[in-house]
Amino acid sequence: MRSSFLPPASRGDIRRGILYMVGAVFVFSILNAAIKWQVERYPVGEVVFIRCLFALIPSFVLVAVSGGLRVLRTRRLGWHVSRAMLQFVSMSCNFLAFSMMPLADAVAIGFASPIFLTALSVPLLGEKVGIYRWGAVAFGFLGVLIMVRPTGDVLNSGALFALANALFGALLSIGIRRLSATEASATLVFYQAVTTFLISAASLPFFAWVPPTWTDFLAIGAIGVCSGIAQFWWAQAFRFTPAAILAPFSYLSMIWAVLMGYFVWGDVPTLPLIAGAAIVAMSGLFIAHRETRRRGAATQPAKPAS
Repeated sequence: MRSSFLPPASRGDIRRGILYMVGAVFVFSILNAAIKWQVERYPVGEVVFIRCLFALIPSFVLVAVSGGLRVLRTRRLGWHVSRAMLQFVSMSCNFLAFSMMPLADAVAIGFASPIFLTALSVPLLGEKVGIYRWGAVAFGFLGVLIMVRPTGDVLNSGALFALANALFGALLSIGIRRLSATEASATLVFYQAVTTFLISAASLPFFAWVPPTWTDFLAIGAIGVCSGIAQFWWAQAFRFTPAAILAPFSYLSMIWAVLMGYFVWGDVPTLPLIAGAAIVAMSGLFIAHRETRRRGAATQPAKPAS
């Protein structure tokens, strides 16, 4: 998101930010499909480990181009480790969801993250949420219930893992808000990459290792490298363009997930999924709109007394 002291975005900046966002969403969508393909053939913990191993590459490059080892100095190491642990749990839940349910379903339920973020910002960040945003949260959770369909089979459907991914993703966003005030982007990326790699390596004894082919090993590794690139594009999008303009483009991932799910796995989206995803998307867009208006009003200078 653009800082309040930056000049308004020009048309060129807005176009550039939209291109970054569309590119990031497309890459993430391809990676989601690639992850689903791999977790159906190999244990989730194994895929997570290889992905985290290769994710070290872009993190080391970012540190090198951002000033070297001095960028790693921090007084908030505990916060970095805690955030990385959340990232590991969120990623594992996401991979488990992909292994158990259609791609579009897992992606659609993941859209609940902004709804969780709004609800959690009150107790964890001390923010004030007005009646309109609380209404959007309630409306969004209705959409989530329609998609998840909390019946007796929900434990076996993967929906709880997708929902847990959305919840931990919201907690991650709160952690980033707190850390980004004092920490550089390279610092955030490095400690996250190293910590998640170490956790994934420590988890290896707890599942059977299925020797991957060299092709699959490099394919999973490419997921880790490309994830770093897509994360950078995502950040660049918010650097050039206001969040309210970018928000609709993030939902392109649903279209890509439906298309890839249909053509690769033959999955046809159900009516509850479509209806629930539409409700969650409308809720998320409204929350983004109200958040942008609120922050804009908060940064306006006070009018002089007449």
